[in-house]
Amino acid sequence: MFQELVHAKAFQNYLEKVDFPQKPQHLYDPIRYILSLSGKRIRPLLVLMGAELFDDSAIKQALPASAAIEFFHNFSLIHDDIMDVAPLRRGKPTVHQKWNDNVAILSGDALLIKAYQELSKCPTDKISALLRLFNATSLEVCEGQQYDMDFEERAQVSEIAYIDMIRLKTSVLLGCALQMGAIVAGADERSQALLYDFGVNLGIAFQLQDDILDVYGNPQSFGKQVGGDILSNKKTILFVKLQELVSPADQEELTYLLRQTIDTEPNKVEKMMDLYAKYDIRTLAIYQKEKFTTIAYEKLIEIQVETDKKQALFSLADALMHRVR
Repeated sequence: MFQELVHAKAFQNYLEKVDFPQKPQHLYDPIRYILSLSGKRIRPLLVLMGAELFDDSAIKQALPASAAIEFFHNFSLIHDDIMDVAPLRRGKPTVHQKWNDNVAILSGDALLIKAYQELSKCPTDKISALLRLFNATSLEVCEGQQYDMDFEERAQVSEIAYIDMIRLKTSVLLGCALQMGAIVAGADERSQALLYDFGVNLGIAFQLQDDILDVYGNPQSFGKQVGGDILSNKKTILFVKLQELVSPADQEELTYLLRQTIDTEPNKVEKMMDLYAKYDIRTLAIYQKEKFTTIAYEKLIEIQVETDKKQALFSLADALMHRVR
């Protein structure tokens, strides 16, 4: 935890020195705004932790890469919020809501360019490898977002397809962050691959837990309405598993619930939870979450560095996987 705080302070100090011009105001103010809404900044911290795992002295050199990851992540949030017509981000108005869609699109584009500017500040001999990884990951994130949108129009989504979607949309960026740190620190390719796989599998487990907490999380610590995914008919791991197992007799009830809103069926969440309970869906989802968590830990264990140097990553993973929201 102490190391995480040190890294967070180092990143914040670096971020405060990044130059965002005052004009045009409607281009750069939204960028400053979205960056101010950031939470724990897990992704840039993973870059620094990935570097530290192999070389304590590489943390300073990895700061530009950590900024690049943070800028890309926030660029994707700005554009995702437009596509989702989302009014709030962390309890505050989204960029497109506070300004407008056109401003949000352009500010997001500018933030992506700033990410590449930060990558250009990395050690010269590492830029080529960093760019290959960053570009491949960026495309995968876009693919994941498209699959997620496609799923909204599909009646059936398989578990394999769902896992692949969250891998692309969410998890590959965690793996990328860790591997970028490893690249800067000069780690060998096998170690890089293991650390990347640790991040990807941890990211999948994290999203699966998010799906579970949306339905079964503590309302006081949840921060938003429990059952929001049910109300919006979102295809989560819980919903996908229910679709696989639901009997013809219960399919009628499921079809009915999917057609209802909270206005037409005030007990929609409770009735869907009854179906989940009937097929023990929560247990099945927890099994999948724990499976990917175990794979992630196994990948980290395989990396050939001193065990105590991995402790910060194990501690972070444990904190992420045992949160109540």
